[in-house]
Amino acid sequence: MMTATRSADSGPAGPGDLDRYSYAESTGAARTTNAPAWDGADSDMSRVGRRAAGNRGRGLHGQLVQQLGQMIVSGDLGADRPLVPEEIGQRFEVSRTVVRESLRVLEAKGLVSARPNVGTRVRPVGDWNLLDPDIIEWRAFGPQREDQRRELCELRLTIEPLAARLAAGDIREEVRQRLGDMVGIMTHALGQGDALTFSRADAEFHALLLQAAGNRMLEHLSGIVAAALQVSGGAASGCEHPTEASVALHQRIVEAISAGEPAAAEGAMRQLLTVPSESAPSAAGGSAAAGSGADHVVPAPREH
Repeated sequence: MMTATRSADSGPAGPGDLDRYSYAESTGAARTTNAPAWDGADSDMSRVGRRAAGNRGRGLHGQLVQQLGQMIVSGDLGADRPLVPEEIGQRFEVSRTVVRESLRVLEAKGLVSARPNVGTRVRPVGDWNLLDPDIIEWRAFGPQREDQRRELCELRLTIEPLAARLAAGDIREEVRQRLGDMVGIMTHALGQGDALTFSRADAEFHALLLQAAGNRMLEHLSGIVAAALQVSGGAASGCEHPTEASVALHQRIVEAISAGEPAAAEGAMRQLLTVPSESAPSAAGGSAAAGSGADHVVPAPREH
């Protein structure tokens, strides 16, 4: 539970203060259709609290988005579950404004919907914006982490070989140099057993490559791939692994791009992304276990 002093706007609403979310007093739908929204949720709350332990010190708005988002994505709050803002405010001890703005963020991500006379309800997974970086993070550390890993691998295998081919046609020298720098960092990190540095350099390498393809839509996906790699720690949600072989393939991609060989760049990227998962050694900083537990700490929420 988040603890904070209630702000002045948490008192009774005045004539012009009601927002578009249906409060319990204004409609009985949320209370009569299902059991009260938070009944039996104590264990859920404590579990989410452990996951979000790194969030202390962040704004209440960001924390509430993070906690509700995790609960929805994990299934603790299932599809069509009513979310009564007044009850959320009481449960998390935050103001009506914080609840309202947090629900709007979740609505923009496709996680909830708000309709007059119906209230705010959790939407089914088919409505979620699965390319949203926050949702990628929440799925990566929840019960859907295996689905998230597979889907990201399939997405990357579709777009990144194409990006490598396009980048080999025309790439700026400073970008080519930066790609080489990332390979150097990965090489050093592998030797030091530094999985975190390796994964960050790996994420930047792939983001740079998508940006270098000269395709605006692929460039848009670069942030998604980078976020997925960073939150996963590399092998847990990516397709390549921190081994000497994977570093050599990264180097081969850079060489093919530098030589203007699209087919070779595409082939090396495809080979990199199809490394069998069982080849990932646990000694490489423990990255293979990064997604092994539902209570793995989720990164602190973004400021929305």
